[in-house]
Amino acid sequence: MVLHSPTLHGLAFKVTFGRIFRTLISTTCLFRDALTSRPHGHPDHPLSIYHLTEALTWRYSEKDTAADIRECAQIYHELLPLCPEGTYLRSIAVGKNGVDYVISECNDLPIDASDEGIQLRRLVLELCPPGHQHRPGALDQLGWVLSIHFEQSGGTDDIDESIQLRREAVSLCPEGHPDRDTYLINLAVSLRHYRFRHQGKSEDLNEAISLCEEGLRLRPVGHEDRGSSLDNLGGALIDRFNQHGDINDLNRAIGLRREALALCPPGHPTCHTTLNNLALALQTRYYQLNASDDLNEAIDLYCESLRLMQHDNPERHRYLYNLSSALCSRFTQTPKNEDVEEAIALCQESLAALPSLHPDRYFSYMQLQEAYLSRYRVQHLPADLSLAVENFRLASRHPTQGFPARIEEAIKWARQAEHYQHGSALEAYQTCLELFDDHMMTRSSIISRRNAATAFGGAQSLPVDAASCGVRHNELQRAVELVEQGRGQQWSLASRLRTPVEDLESANPKLAHKFSELGKRVSNTAQGSAAITDRAAADLAATEYRRITEQWEAAVAEIRGVQGFSRFLLPPSYEDLQVAARHGPVIILIASQYSCNAVIVPTSGEPRHVPFPSLALADLEMLKVNFARAIRHASHMGPMEPRTDLIVLLRRIWDEIMLPIVKVLMHDLKVKARSRIWLCPTAAFTSIPLHAAYPSRTKADHSGRELSLEDIYIVSYTPTLSALIRARKTMKMRMTPSFVAIGQSQPGAGQGTVLATVDSELELVHTLVPPNTKFTSLSGEEATQAGALEALRCNTWVHLACHGKQDREQPYNSRFAMRDKPLTLLDIMQNDAPHAEFAFLSACHTAVGDEKTPDEVIHLAAGLQFSGFKSVIGTLWVVDDDVAKHVVEAFYTRLFKGLEEEGGMMDCTKAASALNHATYSVKNKVPLEQRIVFVHIGV
Repeated sequence: MVLHSPTLHGLAFKVTFGRIFRTLISTTCLFRDALTSRPHGHPDHPLSIYHLTEALTWRYSEKDTAADIRECAQIYHELLPLCPEGTYLRSIAVGKNGVDYVISECNDLPIDASDEGIQLRRLVLELCPPGHQHRPGALDQLGWVLSIHFEQSGGTDDIDESIQLRREAVSLCPEGHPDRDTYLINLAVSLRHYRFRHQGKSEDLNEAISLCEEGLRLRPVGHEDRGSSLDNLGGALIDRFNQHGDINDLNRAIGLRREALALCPPGHPTCHTTLNNLALALQTRYYQLNASDDLNEAIDLYCESLRLMQHDNPERHRYLYNLSSALCSRFTQTPKNEDVEEAIALCQESLAALPSLHPDRYFSYMQLQEAYLSRYRVQHLPADLSLAVENFRLASRHPTQGFPARIEEAIKWARQAEHYQHGSALEAYQTCLELFDDHMMTRSSIISRRNAATAFGGAQSLPVDAASCGVRHNELQRAVELVEQGRGQQWSLASRLRTPVEDLESANPKLAHKFSELGKRVSNTAQGSAAITDRAAADLAATEYRRITEQWEAAVAEIRGVQGFSRFLLPPSYEDLQVAARHGPVIILIASQYSCNAVIVPTSGEPRHVPFPSLALADLEMLKVNFARAIRHASHMGPMEPRTDLIVLLRRIWDEIMLPIVKVLMHDLKVKARSRIWLCPTAAFTSIPLHAAYPSRTKADHSGRELSLEDIYIVSYTPTLSALIRARKTMKMRMTPSFVAIGQSQPGAGQGTVLATVDSELELVHTLVPPNTKFTSLSGEEATQAGALEALRCNTWVHLACHGKQDREQPYNSRFAMRDKPLTLLDIMQNDAPHAEFAFLSACHTAVGDEKTPDEVIHLAAGLQFSGFKSVIGTLWVVDDDVAKHVVEAFYTRLFKGLEEEGGMMDCTKAASALNHATYSVKNKVPLEQRIVFVHIGV
């Protein structure tokens, strides 16, 4: 028998209103069948949708099944647009038993920061248009889950949106609104607890303090929530003390928390929390003033808070490791073994109370490693150091804790392993770099990726410290892999290269989809399990997580079996990277706090280590400063005056850095004179003109002058080995050359002064370019930002003559001055120039790096290379336009020599040799600092 729609509805209502509990599931199924029989366009389709929401709501009220109320929200999102204003269906759908009930119940659901949880909160907010009574609560709830998601993933877009939503919630609750105090405090939490603690911006903390002050004012003496406001303000003041060190902030915080404790009589439900928070404040003051009374009182308060707390309290584990931390501090001060033994036992107890995927296990691991490390420092037992390292490992790899916290712990692991010379140091560095990779992949924009790279103290030097560690452990191949992985992260992501998954989609779409879906399930399962408090349910979630993770790992193994994907999701191996040295060795110069040295990647065979025994990082930093001073001094000298200071510095570069390298190249590797070599400097080395190393003295046998580096070899630079490999690969797809000369002598307002020689330089370049080459000149009013970008996109060769400015604070804002607005590095990197070959940047500061991201590799010349140009000439400091034309003329004359007669094609791979010849040929016309300012980057 086939039941038609009216029959289905009649049966469904009979069951529903009969309240037959055992038929709850079948009732809902009948309404689903009825809805199917009334598809979109049927006059009763909206009514069937409404009936299904009623059935789901009823089942939710009976069985408290969260999935039912979540589905109701989704269904109402579909239903309301189908119910015109003024209709009966609209009146019951939006009533207190309709969508308002669903919104209210959704707002009471446990916080879920998974993608599905966030999507639910967005749906609920859409059900609350402006003016709706529940809109402030919906804004606040979405802001809350985004804050938690930010804590787990580190995506700044999440916390920025959270703050924006909570600002709107506050704005909807003016003075006198009963919930204004709550929304003020919640906005303060997003600002302080999440964004400030991640980004450290004082303005966020100061605003949070102001909000807490106002919230406290709205909760006067006698208000039931005054204690929590006192506590929140105290916490914000402690954060400000930690940032600025004003003891008055800390003392006031302690006073506020003592007042909060006074409002908690015996038996008060939050007394244990207030005791714990006051203890945290006193422990902070102990660290500042080393007052043992504060520490002892903190320990007593922690103990009392634990005594008052129920053993099944889901927050108990946090109080356990807080007490453990204080006991470790006292053990360090007065080494009583019972303190550290208890500290270790407390951490172990906190771990025993937590399911395997609970995010707070991270903090227990973190505190446990501190306890073992504290005992190792006093008793020097190797087993304690091993246990500390194992807990560093567990904390940094805990899957449900957010990347930022795990990265900080991995950095600390690397530093401690270095300090105690533990064998896990290389593993720690590898973990750091892998976590950075994963963290950066969560960022959607180039700027946010750089912000991610600069947010961690000590992260800037990680790649070189990792490489130094590899060198000191005589693992030279690993050293090359680590420094490349660390330095290449920012560029490989920032330049928006195709991701491995995008490549896979082209080769095997089905497998790519499978991998992506499993990745989402792994992430969502981990995040969803973090909110589970029931132990049995948590164990089931952990089992499910392991099952999906195994499926994901199997998919990765399957992908690595596809041709061309053997290194899928793995950083390049030494064998992959050695391809960069196919046309000449690459010398990686490592400037680390632990050692300064070079690693030569030869054309074939093992890498070679070149130590710099007389150089420490501080020496390089001083050399960098001295060079900057000498260049400034030379710029004020006459062209014929001797550059004595500069010559002395270049001699030091030769003697202490480049001569040891040249000896290995010539004698060990048999690299012939006038061969090409590539320098890949890191950290402080990037600000030193290594290519210009010159002994500037007579040979010992008085047979002539000693040779400089550029007399012996043709020197180029590369920001990373991968950049050189990519440039060579794309050289295979050459097009008929076209040349554009872009110049801007009169940049727009605020971009620089008039450059009198630009137009004559463009004319000079035009006369030097082979006549059979398509040539375009762009200057004056035509040299705009958009015009320059179009020219870069449509031509294979570019000469750029204008003001160039490196922005050290935000390198993606480094720019070339155009007529209307600047042409930024970000513009260039987002520009598609697949057939670009060569660029000559006759502008200032085009090859000067970034000081905040790992190893300072972000500069305008490298940006052009990553955007597609295979060969680039840039400048290290200010260019003198009056003398630069001599270098430009000599360069192009040499580069294009013989092309017209031979009928050959312009070849950008000869640019390095042409620059080498040009700077030598103009030495009687151009001062030293203006000859060595030009550098070649790329093929």
